[in-house]
Amino acid sequence: MSAVRSVNLASSPLQLPGRTRLSGMDKRPVRGAVDVFAPGPKGLAGGGLAGDTVCDLRYHGGDDQAVYAYAREDLDWWQAELGRDLPDGCFGENLTTSGINITSALVGEQWLVGGSLLLQVTVPRIPCRSFQAALGEKRWVKRFTERGVSGTYLRVLRGGPVTAGDSIVVVERPHHQISNWTAFRAITVEPELLDLMVDVPDLPDELRRTAAKRAKAMAR
Repeated sequence: MSAVRSVNLASSPLQLPGRTRLSGMDKRPVRGAVDVFAPGPKGLAGGGLAGDTVCDLRYHGGDDQAVYAYAREDLDWWQAELGRDLPDGCFGENLTTSGINITSALVGEQWLVGGSLLLQVTVPRIPCRSFQAALGEKRWVKRFTERGVSGTYLRVLRGGPVTAGDSIVVVERPHHQISNWTAFRAITVEPELLDLMVDVPDLPDELRRTAAKRAKAMAR
């Protein structure tokens, strides 16, 4: 069964080594139900979980990045690869999942979480220097990109509570075949895939415009 393994929040900002900005990366599992909501426009709003900390509103938060999910199975792969313990929440994910293949999830597919919360897959997580600083691994951005298992951001279609143990049921899948994996590769290392994303209505408008612009430039 696909389920939420843990719900993770950053209760306070984290000062990252070598970085001037604060971060909300220090997320840890919490007990009990957490309210999930659509936070509002990017740049003006933080994340979609009550009690969570989002610091850099320019790049994080907003409706299209309201919730970040990463699979425990993928954390386990990295745990073996890096030879160190990687607890739930250490990648900055709000939801650590089990039993669902996030990498093959289609952009726009909808997840019913528990009894009422309805989430929609939007965009993959693109690694940054803050992620690398928080994890403390050299060449982390490059290694994470090469692996391509990014987790996914989700928008909130219908708010509600979430708690560890809630089931995750895919209740709707779009007709296109643009997966989280395809979107990640197009944005990072295979820009020739961008033209596949231009007409995907469930992508954030900003990303669709970027995809169209880059695809047009490559066609010249």
